[in-house]
Amino acid sequence: MRLRIFTEPQQGADYDTLLKVAKATEDLGFDAFYRSDHYLAMGDSDGLPGPTDAWITLAGLARETSRIRLGTLMTAATFRLPGTLAIQVAQVDAMSGGRVDFGLGSGWYEDEHTAYGIPFPKEKFGRLEEQLAIITGLWETPSGEKFDYEGTYYQLKDCPALPKPYQERIPVLIGGFGAKRTPRLAARYADEFNVPFGSLEDSKRQFDRVRDAAAERGRDADELVYSNALVVCVGKDDAEVARRAAAIGREVDELKENGLAGSPEEVVDKIGRYGELGSSRIYLQVLDLSDLDHLALIADQVQAKLA
Repeated sequence: MRLRIFTEPQQGADYDTLLKVAKATEDLGFDAFYRSDHYLAMGDSDGLPGPTDAWITLAGLARETSRIRLGTLMTAATFRLPGTLAIQVAQVDAMSGGRVDFGLGSGWYEDEHTAYGIPFPKEKFGRLEEQLAIITGLWETPSGEKFDYEGTYYQLKDCPALPKPYQERIPVLIGGFGAKRTPRLAARYADEFNVPFGSLEDSKRQFDRVRDAAAERGRDADELVYSNALVVCVGKDDAEVARRAAAIGREVDELKENGLAGSPEEVVDKIGRYGELGSSRIYLQVLDLSDLDHLALIADQVQAKLA
């Protein structure tokens, strides 16, 4: 089981804060640093000092870290055109020496689109599917050949399909709870399937759907990595758990029900139950980015006890 740190910078974090968390992620032995792709704070947060762009952030971190994987849960397809996004991700992959993972989702938060003048199309899933076809097609096109694409939403003609990523294949992440289209899309394009903030029951159901979709496509379902994203709140005692829960505006009982919360032993046990379902990576949603002691505790008392 690998643990990855997952941040939500739209809630209020500048680049320097993210850099501190990323460096702690690397120094403490975690597998990866991930971030969301949002431009507007949610809930009661004022979002100060303002949003940061996911791929600009990862470009900076690519040059200031050396080991950890870097990625998004999930890049919003509504924010960027597929051709330019393929360039951006390939460039960051090169800047990192081949440490990028690429999570792509359809985009869902209409308010942030309205706030920043970003079109919010009605038909988002079809656009997502075409973006995956284009981006992976551009990366896979042999050097010296051109890439063409004629879709409903996007058209490319005589594209040189450059630059190429540093990696032979950038791992593609797809996630969500869709019963039919999402599993089929994952079976076709994904290297990893992620269930975001789902229960054990939800995770099993969705993993099974993806496995079935892979089999229908003639693909070995075990080729895919299965993972979960869950909010984390760990403390060495009840008082510390309660303090950390209060700092992020959550209740302890709710966090224990819907995330990974409690003592290190409780969290190790719950992670193990996700592992029994086939999950091999857990993305720990860390909401208080000033509490680096939290990361140190998780590294020492949780990560160290996982196989």
